[in-house]
Amino acid sequence: MTQVMKGVRVLEVAQFTYVPAAGAILADWGADVIKIEHPVRGDTQRGFLNMGGVTLDPLRHTLFEHPNRGKRSVGIDLSTAEGQEILYELAKTADVFLTNYLPQVRQKNKFDIEHIRAVNPNIIYARGSALGNKGPEREIGGFDGTCFWSRSGVAYAMTPEALPGPLTQGIPAFGDSIGGMFIAGGISGALLHREKTGEATELDVSLLSAAWWASGALISQVMETGIETRNGMPVSGGSLRNPFMGNFRTSDGGTINLCMVSPTGLIADTFAHVGVPEAADDPRFKDVLSLIDNAGAASDILVKAFAQKPFAYWRSHLKTMKGQWAPVQSFTDLLTDEQTLANDMIIEVEGADGGKPLRLVRGPVQFDGKPLETTRAPQASEHTEIVLMELGVEWDQIEQWKASGAIA
Repeated sequence: MTQVMKGVRVLEVAQFTYVPAAGAILADWGADVIKIEHPVRGDTQRGFLNMGGVTLDPLRHTLFEHPNRGKRSVGIDLSTAEGQEILYELAKTADVFLTNYLPQVRQKNKFDIEHIRAVNPNIIYARGSALGNKGPEREIGGFDGTCFWSRSGVAYAMTPEALPGPLTQGIPAFGDSIGGMFIAGGISGALLHREKTGEATELDVSLLSAAWWASGALISQVMETGIETRNGMPVSGGSLRNPFMGNFRTSDGGTINLCMVSPTGLIADTFAHVGVPEAADDPRFKDVLSLIDNAGAASDILVKAFAQKPFAYWRSHLKTMKGQWAPVQSFTDLLTDEQTLANDMIIEVEGADGGKPLRLVRGPVQFDGKPLETTRAPQASEHTEIVLMELGVEWDQIEQWKASGAIA
């Protein structure tokens, strides 16, 4: 496995998913990520044992494993002077300081940028926040459900007007995982900048800014035209202007998505694949402009055709079709998708309980086509002694700090 971040040390003072997800990506890429946790309770997310009605095993905690695999955990009480001094010793050895704690907490516990830079002027300081590090709400926290989904406009745009209220976020840590990837990318750029110029930067990524970037094409359109579009209610059929774009129901209730943004050169092939080759000879659909002018009629033909066969038939039969299409799958379906498996999107790590391996999702970047190799998420404070001994701390000192509660 190619480890593009090998030799880079990241000191992570963060919890929940958003910023730890960035640390997980960097660990995937080979960085030594040291996760600082509270010596008694650890990362608060360890206590989340019920998600959407699904009970999570604390020793096979998938919500925690996803953003924390590949790291080492050190338990430090950052509210104590001793704990802060230990953090500073670790910071002296780090390339990146990564945090999502609120500004007032960073200041109170003395790990804001001026405190960390005082001991390591060359460290890259990376902040993840709910709403940004500027403005009147910089000291207000939030989750992806509030900042990425609700406040950003995403929930509004995704919800059909006909529904009485907005859709709730159906995927845990959805914006967190996306935003974490953005932070990891920003840190990569900052490391390159430091390598070329010797200058250490500070960087910020908020959940709100992550959602804005993800929605940037539509937001730019709204700023330019003043027109905001929203999802429509689900129906079987193509769009009003392009019948080759839409969702089509199969005979057994499945759905096939057609997404031929430009139907040029695809009309005859598409109609032939859905079993109505004669439609290509219809003057109404002789070329793209005609197809657009008669989109409703073409859509009706496609709706009727797709309804004749089951989902499995279309999923196999359409593989030779020239135009772009996709089966609308569940996550359960995705686990057996041959393309998913061929591209190593599922990784395995040992379970903390010693049982069967845990299956997780690899990050979206793959280097040299090689599968990812990583380790399970650490247990809380699992590596405290090892990491401190690597710093040269004597065992008597470690025992003294343990006795005072500064470390675990």
